[in-house]
Amino acid sequence: MKSSSSKNTIHGHLRRGSSLSVGDGSHIITSPDNTFTCGFYGLQTNAYWFAIWYTNSKDRTVVWTANRSKPVNGHGSKMTLQKNGAMVLTDVNDMFVWQTNTTSTDVDRAVLLNTGNLVLMNKKGEILWQSFDYPTDTLLPSQVLTKSKSLISALRKGSLQAGYFSLSYNSNNVLILLYDGPEIASVYWPSPLLGFDVWSAGRTSYNSSRFAVFNDLGVFNSSDGWQFNASDMGLGIRRRLTMDYDGNLRFYSLNESTGLWSISWQAIAQPCDVHGICGRNGICVYGDKPPSCSCPAGHEWSDPTDLSRGCKPTFNATSENSTRFEFLPMSYTDYYGFDLNYSSRISLDSCKDICLKDSRCEAFNYRLTGEGLCFTKNVLYNGFQKPNFPGTTYIKVPIGMETPEAASILTGSKAICADDQVTLGSPSMYKLSGGKVKWVYLYSFAIAIGLVEALVILLGWWIFYGNNALVNSLEEGYRMVSSQFRGFSYKELLKATQNFKEEIGRGGSGVVYKGILEDERVVAVKRLGDVSEEGGEFWTEVSTIGKINHMNLVRMWGFCSQRKHKLLVYEYVENQSLDKRLFSSSFLQWKERFKVAIGIAKGLAYLHHECLEWVIHCDVKPENILLDESFEAKIADFGLAKLSQRGGQNSEFTKMRGTKGYMAPEWASNLPITAKVDVYSYGVLVLEMARGVRLSNMIMQEGEEEESELMRVVRVTQTKLQGEEMESWIEEIIDSRLGGVFSRKQAAKLVEIGVSCVDEDRNKRPTMDSVVQVLIDCEP
Repeated sequence: MKSSSSKNTIHGHLRRGSSLSVGDGSHIITSPDNTFTCGFYGLQTNAYWFAIWYTNSKDRTVVWTANRSKPVNGHGSKMTLQKNGAMVLTDVNDMFVWQTNTTSTDVDRAVLLNTGNLVLMNKKGEILWQSFDYPTDTLLPSQVLTKSKSLISALRKGSLQAGYFSLSYNSNNVLILLYDGPEIASVYWPSPLLGFDVWSAGRTSYNSSRFAVFNDLGVFNSSDGWQFNASDMGLGIRRRLTMDYDGNLRFYSLNESTGLWSISWQAIAQPCDVHGICGRNGICVYGDKPPSCSCPAGHEWSDPTDLSRGCKPTFNATSENSTRFEFLPMSYTDYYGFDLNYSSRISLDSCKDICLKDSRCEAFNYRLTGEGLCFTKNVLYNGFQKPNFPGTTYIKVPIGMETPEAASILTGSKAICADDQVTLGSPSMYKLSGGKVKWVYLYSFAIAIGLVEALVILLGWWIFYGNNALVNSLEEGYRMVSSQFRGFSYKELLKATQNFKEEIGRGGSGVVYKGILEDERVVAVKRLGDVSEEGGEFWTEVSTIGKINHMNLVRMWGFCSQRKHKLLVYEYVENQSLDKRLFSSSFLQWKERFKVAIGIAKGLAYLHHECLEWVIHCDVKPENILLDESFEAKIADFGLAKLSQRGGQNSEFTKMRGTKGYMAPEWASNLPITAKVDVYSYGVLVLEMARGVRLSNMIMQEGEEEESELMRVVRVTQTKLQGEEMESWIEEIIDSRLGGVFSRKQAAKLVEIGVSCVDEDRNKRPTMDSVVQVLIDCEP
């Protein structure tokens, strides 16, 4: 390798005594397979990191930095592998910024491995130092996270400073996400609402070691028993696990053709579950992505450009005129943690008295859930407002303070965006034209007839579901789930579908029409039939679907809920449904069939195992499997699937749902329904894909007994599996239209999986994630 003064040289490694300089793009180190590049990374004008990044990602995604908080100058800075064995980063005037702890060693060279690990080696090839031991915010495949390491987020997107969110092991050997801000520290994953019961979170603290790693398949394992998979699990995909600036831990997968990243797993489904994002006194409003932060009545932003700094009171609680207090209620709101006192079986007035008598008390939360529960607070952090939260928080303020008309409506709501803050409404929307409010009368009214909260709820539903003009005006500032997910008016969808002109599908939940939006996106609009008019169930379903994003699930773009009209807007999938490409003359070849079988399995595995909420489809059949232009399977019609919180009391349900022939035996037996009903339906589906004919509705005559074609195939296959070689029976099972052109190994494994999935004993059926792994192992 040439010396540091040589030009136009791309270094495969850096020899002892050589340097890399800022400003010369040829002075870089690349991994042998060119996946990673190491060198000076320009992030702002005349500000550079010494970093490692993905070579082929569109934005040159950085995975490690030596000097995240101390960027160097663009003139005269360099990285040198000194003769004493230390690798040293110097700024202008040779000022030391960073160096390795390898002084007086026999380091011979610096090499960037294909794993993205920058290592210092001696002449024997032994590693004396490695960047994998000093992670910043990203973990790469085979990089081990141990008790002495942590992933620390950036302060905000593009920030030079380390942030307050981290992934690390705690003293109980459990992997956690922690907010460690300037004033408080708070664990928010696993959910503290589990009462720090690590078993409920699927973890164990009975381990003496602390290590976590993920492999090239996209399978993450931790020594505390925690495991999760990337939704696109399999070889050949570049992945990273990143502690993002918003406090969420995410798996990213790289699309090599576009250079763009997609999220294949995330720890937190709802942004408001992250602690600290709205700062002191701030309140995060559930339902928004990105999240919306608000200040309670009587407060204003400490720094409108940085909402994480929270809200400050507009009153002086220590002044002479502030010795008497009252309370402003905020419905469905709480601040997690920092309880001064907990009391049960207590009235609202008694709870108020406790807070009034304690000078440390800033607010209290009261819940009337069978018995009165009172939580007094001395610090207001981790605030959130959730539509179904069963409590009200009462903020302590001086009597006679000027406030909005309804304290339950938050003021100054702002949505936290990636690069700036977008105002959602303004405080003036909620202010009175007149002067002060005497809250004692409001409280008397609320206690007397208990209608204030009900009126606020009704008003909220009217605003978002009955008043289209207001919905449309808020639309640009309010995104319930993502930048592409939004509410549509019925008039918009009527126009998009040309008065529901072109029907493209029909099922138990409704009719589907083709439509074209104003932005020229082609969509599928599902007009729902039997949906609750109350709106609560529909809202729950829509908000849940909005969290679901997987390449093998049909993507939802938005919804309409306007009086009796309930519609869902999905991406349009152009290659028809599986039944039309399986039971017709334009049938799929074996390669496409096997690809589709894997795709369906991945989609169901995501619903069953990857979602933070457990989703059972309950109607898996060829009509609900759509195929895109490359014959990638996309599962449809899971939008109204029954939901159940994992581990909750209602983790099983018994309401009938599904299509005859694909329904598991437990439906008819009135047994509790679990995810194994989808496994059964998948088994029927893949056996039909193998046979090329319907097995769900055919009856075979044998003497006086009737036997479904499905059961006949299962019975014959089980017999063959026990006594004959694969080659002697697989030809009889597989679709004859293929003319013998198929993989015998793949076909035998698919049939074997199908038979095991339709076992009458649901406990003997495999899980969908295990099915995915078996099928992936059969891929060429």
